[in-house]
Formats: sequence, C-alpha cells, structure tokens
Amino acid sequence: MSILKSLSSSIGRKDKEQNKKLAAEIANHDNIEAIKELITSLNSNDKNIQSDCIDTLYEVGYRKPELIADYHNDFFKLLDSKNNRLVWGGMIALSTITDLKHKEVFEVLDKIMIITDTGSVITIDNGVKILIKLTKNSEYFETTNYLLMKQLLKCPIKQLPMYSERTLECITDKNKPEFVQLLENRFPECEKESQKKRLEKILKRMK
Repeated sequence: MSILKSLSSSIGRKDKEQNKKLAAEIANHDNIEAIKELITSLNSNDKNIQSDCIDTLYEVGYRKPELIADYHNDFFKLLDSKNNRLVWGGMIALSTITDLKHKEVFEVLDKIMIITDTGSVITIDNGVKILIKLTKNSEYFETTNYLLMKQLLKCPIKQLPMYSERTLECITDKNKPEFVQLLENRFPECEKESQKKRLEKILKRMK
C-alpha cells in the first residue's frame, strides 16, 4: 500500500499527529521504500500531500537522521520553493542531518543564510541550529561562528535564551569571550524575569 494513504490529510486529519506516528513507524522499521515515496511526492500537485511528506520526513530525521541524509539535495531544492511550508520544512530536515552531511550543508551555506535572514521564525530557528552544528566542526569555525554570533546579536530578545542555550554545545575557549560579552550586552534588553534567569544561568556557567 502506498505510504501516502497513511498521511494526515489522506485520512482527513488536520493535525500532524498521524505524520509523527507514521514517521516513528518508518524509523523503527528502516522503511527506505516509504522514504523514497515521500521524497518523490514532494513534487506532488497537492499541497497538502507536499506538506505532509516534508513533515513526515523531518520527523524521521529527528528520530533517525541517517535514513534521510542522502536526500540532502532534495531538501536543498525546497529552499527555492514558492511554498513557504516547504521552505521551512526543508530547513528543519537539513538541521536534522547537518552532523551527517556537514560538508554538503556547508557548501550551500550562502543560500541557507539568505533563507534564514528572510524567513519565518521556524526557518530562523533551524538556520541557527545548522550554524551551531557546523560551528562544532573546527573546519568551518571561522566562517560559521561569525554568522552564529551575528544571529544571536540581532535575534528578538525572546529568542535569545533558547538560542544561547543551544549555542552552548559549540562554545570553546576560542569563542567563549565573545559569547559572554554578547550576552552581557544584550541582558538589559530582557523583557521578562524568566529571560533574565535563563541568561544568568548561562553566564554563570561560562564564568
């Protein structure tokens, strides 16, 4: 049976829980054929099918990224889509496979940053995730650390605690001073006590 018949929209559901359940089944059984069909159907004329396919694919990526990693070029192509749902879905998928396909992702970093700078909140979130994962690799550090700090510097203050917490995984003695200075400089912008506490916790850990 076609995997498409099990997608959320195919069974009349408007939420994405069915896609998550389907992704778990695909990951648990290493269902490569299902993944191939989902990839092919990203080109469907039905936008609901397109949406469900990328949704299911990145949910597989969360669980077992190696199953979708070799389709990185298909996710790259989504960044040029006129359908914003496919754009940010493609960014999520790429963020799940960056550790496995860091070289390939770095090669299209210019496009990823253009999309990050002009995209939705979800797109930006995953652009930051990609930068963090690349910055852990010394081969890309000089390029990606600069871009990452730039995102932390200009992001809305409500996003800063979350981005900063995630950034901790790529902080070394090399970028620690810059990171600490950035957080200290932006600290007065905090609008909520919860934001201050999260940043204070990070700064305390850094000192």
